[in-house]
Amino acid sequence: MSGSVSSTSILAWFGLAGAVAIGVLDPLGLGPNVAPVAGLVAGTITLFATGAVAEHLTALLFFAFAMVFSIAPADLVFTGFASKAFWLVVSGMVIGLAIHKTGLGARIARALALLFPASYTGLIAGLIFVAMAISFFMPSSMGRIVLLMPIALALADRYGLAEKSLGRSGVALVVGFACFNPPNGILPATVPNMVYVGAVEKIYGVAPLYGEWMLLHFPLLGFGKAILIWLVGCFLFRQSITIQAETEQSLSLTAEEKRLAFILLFALLGWSTDIWHGISPAWIGLIAAVFCLLPGVGVLPKDAFKQINIAPAIYVASILGMGALIADSGLGALLGTAMADILPLAPGAAVQNFFSLALGGGVTSLVSTMPGLPAVMVPLAEPLHVASGLPLQTVLASVVLSYSTTILPYQAPPLVLAIGMTGARLIDATKLVVLVGILSVLIILPLTFLWWRVLGMI
Repeated sequence: MSGSVSSTSILAWFGLAGAVAIGVLDPLGLGPNVAPVAGLVAGTITLFATGAVAEHLTALLFFAFAMVFSIAPADLVFTGFASKAFWLVVSGMVIGLAIHKTGLGARIARALALLFPASYTGLIAGLIFVAMAISFFMPSSMGRIVLLMPIALALADRYGLAEKSLGRSGVALVVGFACFNPPNGILPATVPNMVYVGAVEKIYGVAPLYGEWMLLHFPLLGFGKAILIWLVGCFLFRQSITIQAETEQSLSLTAEEKRLAFILLFALLGWSTDIWHGISPAWIGLIAAVFCLLPGVGVLPKDAFKQINIAPAIYVASILGMGALIADSGLGALLGTAMADILPLAPGAAVQNFFSLALGGGVTSLVSTMPGLPAVMVPLAEPLHVASGLPLQTVLASVVLSYSTTILPYQAPPLVLAIGMTGARLIDATKLVVLVGILSVLIILPLTFLWWRVLGMI
């Protein structure tokens, strides 16, 4: 154990030393405005990746250093607190508490348990299926997590997976991963997809069609990635289960359960139709959370908010603030341009070009994060198309491969939300994401290359 802690500390200290060198000495020649940002980002990522200190402490260090050394203005550093994702975390924790306290989550879990196989692998498969199914009519990854996570945790209780157990952590992380990663294969189901479509339409004057997207991406980025997440989740987190004995319970809903069901139905309708009314899932979730807390109509006691752990929300705010800092400083664009310059692209080298584009964009996402990657890479598609000799449509489609291959948890705000809502350990999330990422490169990308060849894309 001490060896593990020691090696983690050593990695963290080396990473922090490198971050200080980048920020102070500017060995990369980034300039006086970008170098401090790069140093701060490198140090923050080091602490998040190694888990040397608690996530909320790393977040506070990010805020403190950014302000003490005047790396960026306060409205930019603390922009995460004004973000939709931050308020989805807060509202999600309130809604989750309400689902747990009223017993509605346990009731839904009992119904699902009758449909799912009585095994850990069956539980994980069932949850991934539900996450994928609701992705077709609920276009918000965050909304899907807020809705499904309390039910998943109630199912974990039903299957005898205790608090802090590895199996329970696996349930939370797999649900979070399945709510945002495989749905990249469904056009309107994720934020990066919509950022991508908007950028492509604005810059190149074309808009991907729903059916075209499904044919190109869903078989492997959707269905294939879902199977991969199931396999890795079962491998890392499988635990023996004990189905809890049924307790006597009325078949009819209690008054509190009825009120909460109405609130959740309102939220679900709002989340499912946001493409028409334009109200963010965050504000719909916030309204639902407020109604859960309101005296008289709500379902939680007046002191319930004291049970909300604010640490995960601070963690989310720091991740989003870091992303804003990267975008505003131009660091993400610099990395994207540098990747375009150094990628080994050559006309006629189809395999080399395909993997260079997919992996190069993936590396860029370490700095840009997943939602920001399309904004960085789509404008570079034209020069990459010329350098590689691949059709412009293929180069653009490779951007989807890049932001669908998550390397570390902090890159994907929906996964950060899942960690925040459940208290799952960052080290467990890192294991899941890294292993799925490696297998995606070894399995999903080669199969995608063959599939695109069949479709005439390469």
